[in-house]
Order: sequence, then structure tokens, then C-alpha cells
Amino acid sequence: MFRFASPLFLLLLFAVALILFLKSRKKNSSHIKVSSLKDVEPDSLSLMVTLSKFIPPLKIISLVLLILALARPQWGDRKINVTTEGVNIILALDLSESMRALDFNLDLKGGKKIVTRLDAVKTVVRKFIMKREGDRIGMVVFGSNAFTQLPLTRDYNTISFILDKLKIGAAGPRTAIGDAIGISLKRLEDIESKSNIIILLTDGKSNSGDLSWQDAAKIAAQRKVKIYTIGVGTKGEAPFLVDGLFGKRYVYQKVDVDLTALKTIAKETNAEFFEAGDLKSLEQIYEMINNLEKTKVDVEKWVEYKELYPGPLIAGLLIFLLYTILSNTRFLRIP
Repeated sequence: MFRFASPLFLLLLFAVALILFLKSRKKNSSHIKVSSLKDVEPDSLSLMVTLSKFIPPLKIISLVLLILALARPQWGDRKINVTTEGVNIILALDLSESMRALDFNLDLKGGKKIVTRLDAVKTVVRKFIMKREGDRIGMVVFGSNAFTQLPLTRDYNTISFILDKLKIGAAGPRTAIGDAIGISLKRLEDIESKSNIIILLTDGKSNSGDLSWQDAAKIAAQRKVKIYTIGVGTKGEAPFLVDGLFGKRYVYQKVDVDLTALKTIAKETNAEFFEAGDLKSLEQIYEMINNLEKTKVDVEKWVEYKELYPGPLIAGLLIFLLYTILSNTRFLRIP
């Protein structure tokens, strides 16, 4: 399958044709009619005089080739039928200060490493994203406030890039679960889908925001949006690394997760509640959600597009270089 990735540049060809047409009319109208010199013209022209007639068109040919290169011609190597998972998913992630708790162990080649709750979540969510095919995934983050970090998109590399850039405290120190659900519902309105879900992950209780989690859950239920809730972190006190008088030190603080609220939200929206106290259970939770939420969509598309623009680009530049050299040397025209 042949296509132009940027076809709007082809409009420049019409501009070139129009300029040539107007130039031709102007040239014809400026001629002075004289008697024919046909009988006194030499029987044959020299080779150089003949070749000189082909020099001006070189500029036009090079320009046309460069315009074609700008339009980015492509060729699809093969055509396939793909069955994709067409689900709209909003990842609602808690960035409150409690996500600094160091109670997750990350397996590395050199052994285990203690990481924050947010770092553990990033690792698992990244794997979840890359397992999805055909879904639109968006991201909402929340703390004291909630806002859209990324609208619904199928660009999974961009989603992973944005995920890596998330910082604890970026949305404030507290937890606005109701607002997070409200913003997520707004993002799901952007693009229609047969299946809409929110994966809400938090380690605290709702203590901020304008919309209560109860009202937000009712709105989601009315719109038939499932909210899978995940309570993350160990129970009781958790270690935090803080700045002390003599440097950094560990202190233990109690972090309360409102399990009742998370269970209620999941139940009212016909979804499920999960509790993740370690990295393994968190991975299992996202794997379960990955298997639960699938909608088959048959899509016919061309894949493995090959860029063809280098050919006309190089040819256009070479022809323009040839025109420049010849028109300023052997075929130089003196007015």
C-alpha cells in the first residue's frame, strides 16, 4: 500500500504549476511580432545549444522532487488483520506524600532494593501498559488536587515516558479521591468506547477535594464506568527517609488506607477491590485486571511502513546542484 504521510505538502505542486502558467503567459504577451527568420536559421544547432534548452527545466524538476520528499511517500510492506483490545482505561495514581513510604522490595540483578511505593507502582504499571494492545490509555494524578497528566492515547511509549516523570507531591500532600474519579470520568467522555474503566491506586484516605468519593462513585455507576480500586502499602507503620539534624534518617509513620471506601467504590461500579502489600501482589493485581478487561475489535491495517522520501530528496538535491553548477559556468546566460 502506497501513501503520503504528509499529503498537505503536495498542494505546493499546484503553486508551482500556477507560477509556471503565469510566467508563460507573461512571456508570450511581451513578445514583439516580427517577420519569420526560419529561412535564415542554420540547418543544425550545436550540441551545447541543444543541451542549453534542458537546463531551465532542471530547476523545476528538482523543486518537484523536493516537494514529494516533504510529503513523505511510504510503502506498507504487508497487510494484516489484527484483533485488538478496545478499552478506554484511565490510570488514576496517588502522588501524595505518603507514597514516599519505603516498604517495597524491587528485585534487581545485584539483589533486592528497597524503593518507595511510587517507584514500585511505576515498575508494575509500565509492564501493564506494554501488555495492552489497541486500548486508549490516559493518566490522572492526584494529591490535594487532581488533574489530567495525559489524555487518552494509544501511544504507549509516551505513556511510559510520562509515567517515569511522575514526582511525589506534584499534586499536593493530601488525597483527593473524589476529584480523581471526577477528572477521570471527564477524560473518558473525550472518546466513546464500549468499555470504560478506571484503575484507582492510593495508599491513603480521601481528605481533600471538592467532590466526595461517595458522589463520584455514584456518578461512575450511572455512567457504567468500572472503577478497580487498589489499596497499596503495608499495614500499620511504614518507614520514611527524612532529613534530620545529622543527615538523613528513617522514621516510622502510620499511613491509613481507607479500605472501606475503596471496597465500596469498586462494589458500586461493578468492579473489584484489591490490596497490595508487596510488589508481587501488585503485579498479580494488574495481571488480573489485564485478563478481566478485554474487548475484541477486528482491525485491518498496513504495518511496517517503509520511508521512500530519501530517494526523491537526494535526487532533487543532486539535480538542483547540477543546475546551479551548469547555469553558472558553461551555460551561463548574460542578459
